Amino acid sequence: MPPIRKLAFVVNAEKDGAPELARTLIGIAEQAGVAVKQTTTFPVATGYLKGQDACCVIGGDGTLLGVAREAVREQVPIIGVNRGSLGFLTTFSADEARAHFGGLLGGSYQIAQRSMLDCSTGAGSHDFALNDVLIKEEVNSRLVRLEVVADNELVTDYTCDGLIFSTPTGSTAYNLSAGGPIIHPDAGVIAMTPICPHTLSNRSIIFRDNVRLRIYNLGENSNLLVAMDGQRNLVVCAGSPVEISISALKLPLAQRVDYSHFSVVRTKLKWSGGLVDKRT
Repeated sequence: MPPIRKLAFVVNAEKDGAPELARTLIGIAEQAGVAVKQTTTFPVATGYLKGQDACCVIGGDGTLLGVAREAVREQVPIIGVNRGSLGFLTTFSADEARAHFGGLLGGSYQIAQRSMLDCSTGAGSHDFALNDVLIKEEVNSRLVRLEVVADNELVTDYTCDGLIFSTPTGSTAYNLSAGGPIIHPDAGVIAMTPICPHTLSNRSIIFRDNVRLRIYNLGENSNLLVAMDGQRNLVVCAGSPVEISISALKLPLAQRVDYSHFSVVRTKLKWSGGLVDKRT
């Protein structure tokens, strides 16, 4: 991959050890002649990543989600260094970052193109989500009645606490907690998972990559809350559909050249069992 000559840092100063790690990595970058800028504010301001070769995010997955929308617009690869808990998106540990940062700056990395959801709530309002779009009643204690249409074909009506529309990247987040499937990040699909549905046969549905979904609020005198990546909320009045599809833009995510998705899943979810070579 091309060497990195201009690098933006986004540091979650509230994460234990993040400021100290940032100073170390910034020092490595400056010694390599890389032009560096940094901020502790996220979501990042519009234009912060413009002209950058990459962005190093030091924090947890939530920190990275606060950078994803700007990164996909500018097509700037994100280097995620985990100082949070699980860290499915921030795939570099602190030790890995210290050990491999010089090589990474020199081009020793690969880019994974992660799909994002494009969510429109009418009146020209739309946003991107890397993990998921959550649709629920604006008042938390109320059930929601939703009708889902896929490419002009009725799927079904739901009475539930909400619906989660997830990318493969987000399948290990809220979707997994709600009983949805784990999806390989290269699958290019959308998972729809109901939250506590009143019909027990309502389970996750996997839609193809070019599907166009419309979700209607069937509740009377109620508004929908639409949350993108759990960080940006929109309120949709009754009668206005929510439209969801896979965006034409993909998020470039920098990874080690020996990155293994299932190795990360095994580690983060604490799956048991060792790796056995069955070729012998």
